[in-house]
Amino acid sequence: MCGRFALKTPAKKLAAAFQVEEVPAVEARYNIAPTQEILAVQQGLDGREAKWLKWGLVPSWAKDAAMGARLINARSETVTEKPSFREAFKKRRCVIPADGFYEWQRVGGKRLPFFFQMRDERLFGFAGLWERWQGAGQELIESCTILTTEANEVLRPVHDRMPVILHPDDYELWLEVDERKVGLVKELLQPYPAEEMRAHRVSAEANSIRNQGGGLIKEVTINSA
Repeated sequence: MCGRFALKTPAKKLAAAFQVEEVPAVEARYNIAPTQEILAVQQGLDGREAKWLKWGLVPSWAKDAAMGARLINARSETVTEKPSFREAFKKRRCVIPADGFYEWQRVGGKRLPFFFQMRDERLFGFAGLWERWQGAGQELIESCTILTTEANEVLRPVHDRMPVILHPDDYELWLEVDERKVGLVKELLQPYPAEEMRAHRVSAEANSIRNQGGGLIKEVTINSA
């Protein structure tokens, strides 16, 4: 799964990387968690748009917006079958920028955090889905989820799942609203090449969403963790 990530790239670089004219004001965040607002790139009528979405997808038919807290991830293997995700997969895909993400390894009774990123520390994008929900008399909520797939060789020692990371060349296909290409789009839901990624152990301070700051993603030794 993907339950926590970091985004520290400035807005100007985000706009260039994802080919959007303007990115909302962003500040470095090192411990982004479910139910928070996260940045996502969508395909708009006049080109790509960067918007804030709530992390935790609320299907349009949901009776209660609280359902989103249970839908922070969507399994790529079943995304075209699950009622919560199948329509969004056809029509409402997005890319979620990130500089890295956390995963936890269970050792005995402990959960040890690791930080995963590209080898050259470059910005990348998760494959996401988004939805629009409005209950009776309630405000409009736009929300999203991150797709997951089986772990690659870098992730596997820590966890058996990983977020779907898209290659920049595939952003256009992923964001295109064309139901005839759903088959081609689904082929993108693969583990990212392990040789392009790396991981390191980080401080147990990453376990709490109350903790923030760049120190969370710094490598630590086992004795100092």
